[in-house]
Amino acid sequence: MAETLIGIISDTHGLVRPEAIAALQGVDLILHAGDIGNQDVLDTLRQIAPVVAVRGNNDKGEWANDLPDWEVTEVGPVSIYMLHNLNEMDVRPSGIFQVVVSGHSHQPSVEERKGVLYVNPGSAGPRRFTLPVTVAHLKVEGENVAAHLIELL
Repeated sequence: MAETLIGIISDTHGLVRPEAIAALQGVDLILHAGDIGNQDVLDTLRQIAPVVAVRGNNDKGEWANDLPDWEVTEVGPVSIYMLHNLNEMDVRPSGIFQVVVSGHSHQPSVEERKGVLYVNPGSAGPRRFTLPVTVAHLKVEGENVAAHLIELL
């Protein structure tokens, strides 16, 4: 059974740090959970792997017009629901999605609730207050999923 490694990043706010690029090397797919900042961020990430991105509350302008507010990505039998602000989720993921990816809070977390793995990679962009600068990896092997956070700074 092949393993898929997914890089998860959020809240770059126009900044792609070299540390983030290094942490995402070798991933099969990148999920960007919003507050991207500009098209250059997506272009830079696409040099590493294919990118699925959603719009954050700060993603404005023509470059962001085609970004969806939410997205569903399938990796083998695993279904991943992605949106920027978890508080705006209007579906009950239990029994439908194995993983929910969000950003917005800048607070990195990985937790399982009711059989769903919730992953917030935190913020990989400009440091905010005393919060860490992080991304996450999600490993998908068959129906099994596991995530861990990577502190960049």
